[in-house]
Amino acid sequence: MRILFYGPNSKPSTWEKALRAALPQADVRVWQEGDDGAADYAVVWRPPASVLSPHGLVRADLKAVFNIGAGVDGILQLGAALPDLPIIRLDDAGMGVQMAEYVTHSVMRYFRRFDQYDLQQRAHQWRFLEPHDKATFSVGILGMGLLGQHVAAMLAPLGFPLRGWSRSSKELSGVTCFSGQSGLDEFLRGTRVLVCMLPLTTETTGILNRDTLGKLPNGAYLINVARGSHLLDADLLKLVQDGHLAAATLDVFHDEPLPPQHRFWHEPRITITPHMAAVTLIEPSAHLIAEKIHALQRGETVTGIVDRTKGY
Repeated sequence: MRILFYGPNSKPSTWEKALRAALPQADVRVWQEGDDGAADYAVVWRPPASVLSPHGLVRADLKAVFNIGAGVDGILQLGAALPDLPIIRLDDAGMGVQMAEYVTHSVMRYFRRFDQYDLQQRAHQWRFLEPHDKATFSVGILGMGLLGQHVAAMLAPLGFPLRGWSRSSKELSGVTCFSGQSGLDEFLRGTRVLVCMLPLTTETTGILNRDTLGKLPNGAYLINVARGSHLLDADLLKLVQDGHLAAATLDVFHDEPLPPQHRFWHEPRITITPHMAAVTLIEPSAHLIAEKIHALQRGETVTGIVDRTKGY
């Protein structure tokens, strides 16, 4: 079995070692410019077309492509150059817990008003702030896939009213669920903290805009841990500076690293982190990939196969 790895910013030597340990019977190699040799499986992150289709032809013997992350927009952007083969994303491999920790911390920071106490400290102010009422501090998760469900599960024991929106109808214990375009407005109007966890598709690009965010209650909060292209930056700044949104926590941006001149750096009510809400854990991911390869070799169906018509 031949495994081809490509991940320019993903510690290739560490991945190579982990894949060899998880698949000791396999020949694992890291892609180099000019590599047009055969491979049974490719393990990639944001590959150029030449990785999967050297010289414009699908790599010989290639059976499936594993995307080392939950988001697949980086590979689907190849469009017609993407081989007509199964594209398989990582279901979790430790990312769900990390994402839930990040979101829970952000929700609690806003609920306990630590963001405002931080601002008061910088201004040398000693002032008590009235606590929020948890019964009305609803958390709405925009995108109820596996990662969104992890977030809901971690928040549930804390007693926040939970709401979830997804493209298709879902029923989840302890979560008031909404779906489709018809359910989006109602979902937004009852959400105090909006958590964006959507996959990036043509339909969701720019979904966090003046219209949608403006439907949130006055004083609402935004947490975006999905993709920067979901958000229209200028619209968020306007809503924060006008006071309709109290604050926002952003882990993802249109341009990464976020340029030093970007106006987000100068708005104290916007919290910035460097795309670290959930990182791919290499060894658990390699073992998950190995399990799926073994299942495919046995002719079994695996989870995580990307639906290209939906974009996730």
